[in-house]
Amino acid sequence: MRTHPPSGSGPSCSPSAPALARLDADGYAVLPRLLPAADCAALSRRLPAPGSTTGSRCLLAQPWCRTLARRLRRHALLAPVLDRGLVAVQCSYFQKSLARNWLVPVHQDLSVPVAGRVDHPALQGWSEKEGECFVQAPRDLLEQMVAVRLHLDACGLEDGPLRVVAASHLGGLLAPAAASAARRDGPEAECPVPRGGVMLMRPLLLHASSKATGHGARRVLHFLFAPPIAPHGLQWRRRA
Repeated sequence: MRTHPPSGSGPSCSPSAPALARLDADGYAVLPRLLPAADCAALSRRLPAPGSTTGSRCLLAQPWCRTLARRLRRHALLAPVLDRGLVAVQCSYFQKSLARNWLVPVHQDLSVPVAGRVDHPALQGWSEKEGECFVQAPRDLLEQMVAVRLHLDACGLEDGPLRVVAASHLGGLLAPAAASAARRDGPEAECPVPRGGVMLMRPLLLHASSKATGHGARRVLHFLFAPPIAPHGLQWRRRA
């Protein structure tokens, strides 16, 4: 399995290339400087202390998080990607450290939070997480979505950064055998992100992460942006 240079030397991590073009071609892009350290510290004070939890999927219920989502949408670096009518429909909080550690096998992000169940043949994979309703979104909806992963701490190679298979989002919904083949053929890239930086990602991009081996924290606010109107009668549980 091949690995892209992790330090941003490859074309997919070059901040000089348009983020939207990189996102569409590779399925991900890293923007290293979005929020200053003081803003990251202020946001951190709203979250559980490092080592106390692994996170939550429901932060968008909190007013400060909805305000942050709107701020991200207006940010000059993100506007070319998000200022196309997309709204935040979810914010998950991930906190990884030696005290709270895990690995994630390669997968695509398919489930999205909605207001309730809808009977439609295109909808499947219903589930409940933290008391909220989730459904596996149809491919055409997933292809329009963008995840914005805001890093409140520097995430180096020892902190369990995401590993992605570039351009794998172009294959649509992948069965397990197809996902394994795509990962084998690669190339796979590790995506370290500095404090205050963001990683943009298409939900259909194959991605994984290893356990952290360093002594720092890896706290991430993972926003999911989607079209304001969901298909097949679905309603977003929240939007900002």
